Order: sequence, then structure tokens, then C-alpha cells
Amino acid sequence: MSKEEKFYDKLQDIFVGAKIEGQGGFINLMKIKSRYYGAIKERLEEDIDSALGKHPSFRDELFDRLHSFFDRYFTQNGSIYFNDTAFHNNLYEKVYTNERDIILFWKTQMLYYVKTDSLYRTMPIELDGMRFYFDASKLENKKANEKKGLVFCLKENGTEDVIHFEVTRSENGNKTKKTDEIQKLIKKKKDVHVAREQLERAFSLFERQGEVDYFINKNAESFLKEQFKLWSYQYFWEGAPDWHPDRINQLQILKNIAFKVIDFIAQFEDELVRIWNKPKFVRNAHYVITLDRLSDALQQKIGKANGYDEQVKEWNALDIEKGNPKAPIDTRHFKDLELEILAQFDNLDEVLDGWLIKSENYQALNTILPKFKERVQCVYIDPPFNLNKTADYEYVVNYKDSNWATILENRISLGQKFLRSDGSFFIRCDYNGNWIVRGLMSNILNYQNEIIVSKSAKLTEEINKYHSGHDTLFLYTKSDSFAFSTATKKRDNPQWRPMHLPGIRWSPLPSEYIELFSKSNLKEINGKVTTRARVILGKELLPPEGRHWALSQKSIFELERENKIKWNGNGEPQTKEGETQKLTDNWTDWVGYSSHWGFMTENHEKIIERAITSSSLAERDIVIDFFLGSGTTAAVAHKLNRKWIGIELGEHFYSVILPRMKKVLAYDKTGISKETKQYQGGGFFKYYELEQYEETLNRCKYEDGDIINRTDKSAYEQYVFLPDEKLLDAIESSYETGKVQVNLGKLYSDIDIPETLSNLTGKWIKSITKEKVTFADDIEINIADIDHQSIKPLIWWERK
Repeated sequence: MSKEEKFYDKLQDIFVGAKIEGQGGFINLMKIKSRYYGAIKERLEEDIDSALGKHPSFRDELFDRLHSFFDRYFTQNGSIYFNDTAFHNNLYEKVYTNERDIILFWKTQMLYYVKTDSLYRTMPIELDGMRFYFDASKLENKKANEKKGLVFCLKENGTEDVIHFEVTRSENGNKTKKTDEIQKLIKKKKDVHVAREQLERAFSLFERQGEVDYFINKNAESFLKEQFKLWSYQYFWEGAPDWHPDRINQLQILKNIAFKVIDFIAQFEDELVRIWNKPKFVRNAHYVITLDRLSDALQQKIGKANGYDEQVKEWNALDIEKGNPKAPIDTRHFKDLELEILAQFDNLDEVLDGWLIKSENYQALNTILPKFKERVQCVYIDPPFNLNKTADYEYVVNYKDSNWATILENRISLGQKFLRSDGSFFIRCDYNGNWIVRGLMSNILNYQNEIIVSKSAKLTEEINKYHSGHDTLFLYTKSDSFAFSTATKKRDNPQWRPMHLPGIRWSPLPSEYIELFSKSNLKEINGKVTTRARVILGKELLPPEGRHWALSQKSIFELERENKIKWNGNGEPQTKEGETQKLTDNWTDWVGYSSHWGFMTENHEKIIERAITSSSLAERDIVIDFFLGSGTTAAVAHKLNRKWIGIELGEHFYSVILPRMKKVLAYDKTGISKETKQYQGGGFFKYYELEQYEETLNRCKYEDGDIINRTDKSAYEQYVFLPDEKLLDAIESSYETGKVQVNLGKLYSDIDIPETLSNLTGKWIKSITKEKVTFADDIEINIADIDHQSIKPLIWWERK
């Protein structure tokens, strides 16, 4: 292959990428780039031939150098960053500034991290004479970085000797049938016996296809041109004994052609940046409100409405009694009554306790920022730890360090914009990532504290290694003038420490003060009651002098927790009830995780309560968590009478978080509930989904525009997407009337226009009717006949 062919192959890889199948926004993007490649290749060939007219001998070297440069900065999916930058290139980075001594540098810091996904292709597999065929043509790409498995569905096939599977994503809990069921189906349909090992191995081979990280370069033109200058400086000076005019002209040709390619490549990357940062539509929105917040008349209407039976089923599933005045009503069951419910309130957003948002968190933060900018008092996040392994979590945890740093930097940089000037930012991590978090956070906010919290209630033994028994909770603030109140805990008793306050002290065991609460431990060995049983039974049997009862501290703790023993006399606590002491940065007196909601990384409510109460000094302050997990931050904030925002992507949004918050409204007895006097249940919140980046890509229309337009700029620099529709099919123009009408139903059937406009404008909602939304500043927008200018940033964007 000639050097020219190698360069054009590389250019094709950049625009067309690896061949992939399936459906989704990224597939749409690859089709767009593939179409544009043909046009730009033809124009580039003409320009190169013209430039080399007087320097034909430079042709091979030109293509060799172009290939060498571009090969270093592009991955197989077109992402632009340091893909293959060798050490001997002596890449220098700007790490010193007047403001900071050293700026943290990592490989992907100039990027937006989008997701990690696999490039699955239709694939034939043959094992031990058995032929399988996996059809990936209908396989949708992941919308974001949610964790979704594959589903293999056996299909009829015209070829008798091939076992055909259609491959899709796992949605709403659907899974591949059990292996023995698939074996029976194959036997029934094809009269062929397939061994379990063959099936499982075939599935495994298909799933091993390459995993790819998707990024968008924040400023591809600037990045590539800067890298070209650094690279070319080394190239110009290596082995150059003299500089004759022809050589200077040749190098100028190299630069000009490279910059033309960069200009055109940057067009696509910049378009992706605009789509990535486009405000997103609010979809599938509903409200949850407790019965005690509704008028008697509305309660009666609800009891007679068509959706009431479904609401009762939901209460039963959540163990909420039908007669509970704090029973939560979900308006998805009562859409005909929703506006009437909202009409009860004069200032809707002020009355709401919180917002639950199902979305990839960067998209959500970027969309709601205008509405909540500098309004949040406390940020608490517990992002997925960078474990570099596959585990049974609800999210991906096997990131490269550089990728993980980029994920956090993108989102923390946005998240800190929500903070008030006196606000606080808490971030929890473990030893895998605390060294990355500390550098990132210190580059964005002001360091205040490193707090130690327990990792779990139980310590597991690891061979030749000290077990990691704690996590780190970093506290950062926007300024050094931040709201703070030292958290407290109940004062330790100097004599004993019960099971729920694990520590180094031993509980005393005076036999005369032990009473039996359960006789289940009574045991006889060879007709005799064991020593342990006698102690528990409270027999006044004193051990020989110098000896003690053979009960381990662990056994005492277990008996305490099971309520089988109690302490009297001099075993009672000596501190006064309610007496407290100030906390230090050691919060290991409480376990760091809980398991009330069946979630592997569920933060203990006590830990989050301390974070919130130490940094939020007033009720109705806003608390946000954009790695919501099982919903603990939202639950605790609600119990503490703070407003809250919770953002989560996974399907457990509906199976764990939403049910949990409904139980919190009905009165949740777990966590800090009983000791939080102001919490008595009740509440009102909104939940919704957001349009996602992949969905926008999938709906964008770029097929009809002219690729090369006649403008005052060159073909490489002009904005080639200017005439394309993007999402303009939501706009209908009438030549007869001269009016422009908006029909958002052409995009999505479930758009919440008032909340979408609230996020877009930054205005809080005062009231909503069928015809209009009124904002807190009394500005009204007619939602029955929307002005297309008011939604322009959502449906059409252009180069600035």
C-alpha cells in the first residue's frame, strides 16, 4: 500500500470509522460522517495536486507525514485525543501558570466523556461443528453509560443447520431465557441437541467484541493545531542540515494541507459539542403528593377516578396503608386531575420539596443549570468507585484512571456552578480514586476537610494485606466564607460500647447483672448445661479466681444486638441521656453503608445527615446529588426538611429510588427517621426524564443539506451544517398565513413544556394551566401556541 493510500485510509477511518451495526444516535452520526467523507476527499485531492504542482518529489513525504500525525490522535470510533503519542516525541504540556504551581494533567482532560459501549457486529460462530448466527442489526447503542446486558432471542431461520439468535438490549428486566429452556426450544424447532457448554461459550464469544470509550473533544481545532505545531517543530528540526527555499515551501504545504483537514474534522466535532451541550427536553413528567396536601374535594375525586385501583395496588406493593393520610398520590394514575392538583398552589416550584430526574448526569446538570445556578447549599455525591473490575453493580465501575478523571471533571465543573457562595461540596471515594479526586477537586474548589467514614459493618479477612476498612469523604467549598455548624454525636460511655458503636473497648461481663431474654441458647452437652448457657441464664456461678467466662467480645456484641442480654447495676451507661460531643474528621462511629433498600452501595443515612446539617443551616435549603444511587441523599434531605434534587440514570430509578421516595413521604421508619423530630412524613415532589444525547443524535436530520456551500469561507472552514434541518421538523410554516407553528409532538409525544421552558429560561414556575405557564416573575408563556423563538435552542443550533 502506498503512502498516499495509507493516508486516505486513515482519513476514511476518521470519518467512517469501524463498521458497526444496529440502531441509535451514534449509528446515525457515522452515516452522516461517511457521506461527508466522499465530498471532502474529492476536494482535498484537487487541492493537494494543485499544491504539489511545483514540488512533485515531496508527494510521498507529504502523505507519510500526514498519516504519521493524524494516526496519533484518532481512535477507532473517531474520538480525538492522545491515542498513540510515543514517549520519544517529547510532548510538552503547559503545566505551570501564575495562578497555580502545577495544573493536574491527564490523557483525556480536553474531552467530554460520553459513555463506554461495545462495537457489536453481526457474527457467525462455529463450535465443534455447531453453527450459530448472532444478528446485531437491531441492537440499539446504549443511550449513555447505563449498565445494560444483552438479550439473546432464538429466531426461526431458513437454514436448518444454523442456530439463529437476534441480539437486543435488556430493557425493563427482560433477560435471556435460561440455558435449559433454550436447549429445549432448539430441540423442538430444529431437532438438534446443543450442549449447555456450547451455548454458553457461543454467547461469551459474541459478548467479547471490542469495548470502546466515546469522547467528544471540547475544542478539536485548537487541540489538533496546537499538537501539530508541537509535532512539526520536532519534525522540522530533526535531521535538517540546511533550509533552502524549496524545503520551506514544502513544509508550508504540509502545514496548509494538515490545517485544511483539521478545519473540516473540527466541523463535526464542534457539531457534537453543540448537541452534547444542547438543553434537553423534559419528558414523561409526573408529580407525587401526599393526601394530606390535597383538599377534601380533590381527595373525593381521586377516590372515584379510574386510576384509583392502580394507585391502591401501588400502595399495597409499598406496604402503605390505604387509610394513611400521608399516602402518596402519583399523578401518572390521574392525568385528568393533575392540573387541578397543581392549581391548589400559588407558587408551585417554591412549594415542591424536590425534583427526581432520570438522565445521564452531565445532560441533566447542563439542562437545569439556568434554573438552579447558585441556589444550592450542599452537594453530596458518591460516584462509582474506579474499581477496574467487573462487579454486580447497577453501573459501570471498570474505568481507566484517565477516563474516570474525565467523567468526574466534566460533572464536578458543572456541579460547582450550582453552589451558593457559602455552599459546600462533599464527595465520597475510596483508595482506588481518592488520589485523583483530591487533585481534581483542588483544581476547581477550595479544600476544607478529609473525613474518614467506615467502609462496611463487617471486616473481611484478606491474605497478606491490611483490609481497607474506610472510605474518604472530601469536603470542598466555593469560598472560605462558608456556612458551617460542627456536627455532634452521642458521647461515648467510658465503661462500655454496644454493638451499634463498634470500637476497641470491651463490654463488661459481671454475671450477676446478666438476664435471659430468650432461652433459645440453652444447650446441654453430655447431660450438662454448658458454661456459656449458664452465663446467659444468669446463674450466679462465679469462675475460679483469676479466670473469666469464655465469651468472646464478638459473642457479647451479637447477644446485645439480638436483645438477649441487658446490663444493670454498674453496667449501665454513665453519660446523661442526650449528652453529645463534637465530631472530629473521624466518622467511623457509624457504619458507612446500609442495606435497607437492597442496593450494594447505599450510603448510611447518618453519614449524609451529618454532611447536610453541618453545611446547610436553614430548612428549605437545596441539596443536590447527581450520582443518586439508591436515593439516600434525597431521602435524608427530605427528612431534614430541605429541598432536594436527585439525578440518576439506571433503571433502578423506577425500581428503587422512586418507590423509596414514596415511602419516605408515607413515613419511612428506617435510617434517621425516628430521631428526626421534624420528620413526620408528607411531601410533594416532581419526577421526570430528560431527552438524551443519543436520542438527539438519532433524530437529527443532516441528509438534505448541500455539503459544500458557496460562502466567503473555504470549503473546509464554512459551517457545513447550516442548511440542515437538525430538529426543525417540529416547526411548521404556513406560506398562506405567514405563521410559524410549533408541533413538539413530532419529536416526542410526552414533552413537559412548562418544565422544559423553566429549565431553559432559569425562571421558577408559579402556576400551570392548560393554556399557559406563569413564572415567578409573572411572565406568561402560551404553551398551547408556543412561539418558535422560545424553543429555538432546543431544536436548532448554529456555529457561533
